[in-house]
Amino acid sequence: MKKIVVAVTGASGSIYAKRFLHQLAAFPDVEVGVVLSKNAADVWQHELGEAPELPFPVYGLNDYRAPFASGSARYMHMVIMPCSMGTLGRIASGFSDDLITRAADVILKERRQLICVIRDTPLNLIHIENMRTVTLAGGVIMPAMPSFYSLPDSIGAVADTVTHRALDLMGLDPKAYRWGE
Repeated sequence: MKKIVVAVTGASGSIYAKRFLHQLAAFPDVEVGVVLSKNAADVWQHELGEAPELPFPVYGLNDYRAPFASGSARYMHMVIMPCSMGTLGRIASGFSDDLITRAADVILKERRQLICVIRDTPLNLIHIENMRTVTLAGGVIMPAMPSFYSLPDSIGAVADTVTHRALDLMGLDPKAYRWGE
């Protein structure tokens, strides 16, 4: 059983989180815990015109009793999708002020996989240095940069080129287009 934490922040890109969570639900051997930042639901509502309906347990932003707040729960992966630059900065500085940054801190200290799907552009030097710091600590910086060689024919299909890559990074096969096929 793979244990995965998914955090959704208030950065633009709710479509990625929605599609990713529903794709994760298709994997029977996956246990997922979800946490949303204080702005995530508002951005989701604005961008998608709906409240988040998630197929997994959702933990409060200050619920430090969530299983993934401790390394002993053995959550092996954390995906922050989308990851705001503020969240990335707090992770880079080791500032664990909520469940998202605490879980990221746990994942990094346990030498497990942290994937930060950043969406902001352009980037300033502070963002770049924070990405460098998180990378040096063992995290993966995965910009939400869609690919087009699969010839996606809808916004959802474009978003899936990003979400499928995150699934691939965790060793889950999304049964998606592969280069050369």
